[in-house]
Amino acid sequence: MINYEEELKKFEPCMDVDEAEGAIYDRELTDVIDILKQMLRDTNNDNKRK
Repeated sequence: MINYEEELKKFEPCMDVDEAEGAIYDRELTDVIDILKQMLRDTNNDNKRK
């Protein structure tokens, strides 16, 4: 039978996962909403110039 308490004591998180998580959260990713906001700003600025 598996002794879960003993197995949990042996557990060590994978370093690759921790490194990948940090890299993902540290990057500034542009999503669709950011692109749409920028398009609206550009359109508004163009209309103000005319």
